[in-house]
Amino acid sequence: MKNGDDLIGYTLWGDPVYRVKRKRGRPPFEWTEENSFKVSILLAAGWSNERIAGTVLDPRTGQSISIPTLKRYFRAELASRDFARDQLNAKQLLVAAQAAFSGNVGAMRVLQQLMDRNDRMQAERQAKKITSPAQSADRQGKKAMDKVKAADAEAALQAALELEASRGSPRQ
Repeated sequence: MKNGDDLIGYTLWGDPVYRVKRKRGRPPFEWTEENSFKVSILLAAGWSNERIAGTVLDPRTGQSISIPTLKRYFRAELASRDFARDQLNAKQLLVAAQAAFSGNVGAMRVLQQLMDRNDRMQAERQAKKITSPAQSADRQGKKAMDKVKAADAEAALQAALELEASRGSPRQ
């Protein structure tokens, strides 16, 4: 039996009538920890919002959710899109380190592989930082490139005219 506060009255036959707690229509989506985990992992994998929305299922209806529903209920997860991959790598390192420090030899090997991969990524980032300022210093703007092209074209035309003049005109 329901609370007495929810009782509105009685039907003609004496059955109790209670206040309806929810609105009509499809029930609203309910956020679950499982779906939150799924969205976070798929963001770390680089999936688009459309693909993620197609895989997240509403636990009550069993249907995939729409993009506005994804944005409404998973706002915090979507906000971490730019660094989701870094968060995943950090979590892998932490779990492997905890297992390795507890004496698990396999985890020690995995931790070393993760550290090597991290070192390679940092070396690549440093290499990009070193090469990118040099490339930008050599790069010219559009107007400067147009001036160089115009000077080259004028020099080529002048050379062609001089060559023709040195051969002599056959029509004379």
